[in-house]
Amino acid sequence: MKALRAPSTITPTPSLTTTQLFKPISSLSIPTKPTSTFPQFKSFTAINSSTQQEDEIINKDDEQFDWFSQWYAIMPVCDLDKRAPHGKKVMGLDVVVWWDKTENAWKVFDDMCPHRLAPLSEGRIDQWGRLQCVYHGWCFNGSGACKLIPQAPQDGPPVHTFQKACVAVYPSTVQHGIVWFWPSTDLQYKEIVTKKKPPCIPELDDPSFTYQMFCRDIPFGYEILIENLMDPAHVPYAHYGILRSPQPSVKVDREGGAPIDTNIDHIDKNGFTANQSYGDSKFIPPCLHFSVAEIPERKSERKQPRRLFFVFICIPVSPGNSRLIFIPGRNFAVWIDRIVPRWMYHINQNLVIDSDLYLLHIEEKKLMEAGFPNWQKVCFVPTKSDAKVVAFRKWLKKYSGGRIDWGNKFNGSLPPTAPREQLMDRYWSHVMNCSSCNGAYKGLNALKVALQVFSVAAVAMVVAAKQGVISVAARNTLVIASVLCFLGSKWLAHFVYINFHYHGYNHAFK
Repeated sequence: MKALRAPSTITPTPSLTTTQLFKPISSLSIPTKPTSTFPQFKSFTAINSSTQQEDEIINKDDEQFDWFSQWYAIMPVCDLDKRAPHGKKVMGLDVVVWWDKTENAWKVFDDMCPHRLAPLSEGRIDQWGRLQCVYHGWCFNGSGACKLIPQAPQDGPPVHTFQKACVAVYPSTVQHGIVWFWPSTDLQYKEIVTKKKPPCIPELDDPSFTYQMFCRDIPFGYEILIENLMDPAHVPYAHYGILRSPQPSVKVDREGGAPIDTNIDHIDKNGFTANQSYGDSKFIPPCLHFSVAEIPERKSERKQPRRLFFVFICIPVSPGNSRLIFIPGRNFAVWIDRIVPRWMYHINQNLVIDSDLYLLHIEEKKLMEAGFPNWQKVCFVPTKSDAKVVAFRKWLKKYSGGRIDWGNKFNGSLPPTAPREQLMDRYWSHVMNCSSCNGAYKGLNALKVALQVFSVAAVAMVVAAKQGVISVAARNTLVIASVLCFLGSKWLAHFVYINFHYHGYNHAFK
């Protein structure tokens, strides 16, 4: 297994025994700086959380984490249409992503026309490949320069060349099939990609692995999202009947919850590593949480062991809103992804998110009432299974005062709680932005309409046909086909609604 390259200084965790369900990949490593750079740190768990021990595990570095000097993922390329601009919000910034065919590159601009501040994401790509604002037709090239102001006389001053006519451009790059951007338009960062790149995950470039990308907007904040993904103990409960989890030899309840031995090596500004019974994981701020595991096999003729990885890219959007790019991968049964459509995977992934979405939305409201920096005062985390969550909160407190630095964009309040059906809506948070699900949604709706039309047409044919024109057997066949098509259209309508709009989830009846 290649190393996960990142600027952090993290030591590899020891391998586990093969008697456990999952074992970490022993070759998993991270490049480290000379040992003299950092002091030695002791492992800690959620139980060991005293002030003295916290000082031992957190690197003695008073430098604060700069949220606006980092790379942020925007969207997977597979879900971006080159024919149209796409508007997104990241770190409170409204940006527009569009394909510049002149430079064969994805560009990220400030989503605001300099003329009258109309959103460029509502515009179009013109016949010359320029980004056009549809309010008054101003056009911009890939460098942000204004190339056309239709209202300006051709024999008049070249007002389109003025600096105020340009659009602010963010540094951007594509890595692992995802568009990333640097949230500053300052010219000093124009070539930042040559000095600092987004986190590299070699498994995503390894042809022996297969994976599918999933992206969804989430109605709770980045902090809640990322700590939930670091919490394996909730899986058998919040996702009961959806995700399978290792079952203990002695079950204390129906779901099979059990102690999870988790250890953190150390925390510094660049994140931390964790070792658990089922594998290794890393947090590389601000966005990346990466887990990798090896499935032990008794007898295998495979040259390489079976390996799983889970990439979670957690994107801060605004207070109370975040975006998740989830990439699960494996190096076995790769043929399945060649025959199973991507949208079918997304149905289950949406169900997983829905099964704890409302819980986490309300949890964030409760935490806001207590004050986000007071997390450890109001939350009781006495077991080792919470060690990664505690580590994340300690990192956040040490290097960012307990919460994201939004600059002066927000006052700290959260948006009001919407009705449950609106909170858990899948269409606007995922389907309309996913090329696979959007295509399936349109196709299934078209099939539903076709079934309804055929059902009505078959009945009309039976009614209109004179006695003796068609046989009794043919008439009966048409009637049966009409009924089946009608029932099929009703079932399809229900299938589309619960999988592409809203799936009510009641934990009490699971």
